[in-house]
Amino acid sequence: MPCDLILALDVPTREAAAPILRQLRGQLRWVKLGLQMFTAYGPSYVREVADLGFDVFLDLKLHDIPNTVAKAVESLGPLPIKMLTLHTSGGGEMMRAAVAAQQKTNPDLLLLGVTVLTSTDAAGLDEIGVTASPADQVARLGRLAVSSGLRGLVCSPLEVQLLRRTLPLSTQLITPGIRPAGEAGGDDQKRVLSPADAARAGSSFIVVGRPILQAPDPAAATRAILAELNGA
Repeated sequence: MPCDLILALDVPTREAAAPILRQLRGQLRWVKLGLQMFTAYGPSYVREVADLGFDVFLDLKLHDIPNTVAKAVESLGPLPIKMLTLHTSGGGEMMRAAVAAQQKTNPDLLLLGVTVLTSTDAAGLDEIGVTASPADQVARLGRLAVSSGLRGLVCSPLEVQLLRRTLPLSTQLITPGIRPAGEAGGDDQKRVLSPADAARAGSSFIVVGRPILQAPDPAAATRAILAELNGA
């Protein structure tokens, strides 16, 4: 199963993003826009990135009552986005409402259910009253998401093999928490793998931010990660 690379464009301003996007045009297909950039610049920036030729993954992690999430999906549906996230912990009714709205407004949009954030470990789950291990919680939420109509999940690369054993093979698994081989962590990601290991585990896409954004040559860093994926 091939695995593709998504750049997490987690930078403070569009001015900071512009030279990176210029360097990566033609080398990279996917760009993820999160809350930081969407809050700062809104739908117009989504269109701007798409107009540069990138496929846009809009990572907003929607989580609210079912009707509100459905209306948000309807509002976002006309944008040139290929992926959109929501929290699976919002429950089955919320996810089913989101799927119905997506099918009505943008049938090709891939709704992704976020299971357990890669910044959360067992202690973090226990702090909010979840006694299950991260792996068990991911499996439970993953099954709920698929049964609610979602066709993809966001999860730690450490849980990919577990999900591949329990979910339909067609389920798209998108994995942040990726660190190139030999690179130290030093950030808020706690459950991580290298690109090659994530690909071998069964990831459909890996999401990489700082190892590209903070590299002296982002284009060279991107090529190295793509070569590692192809080698896997």
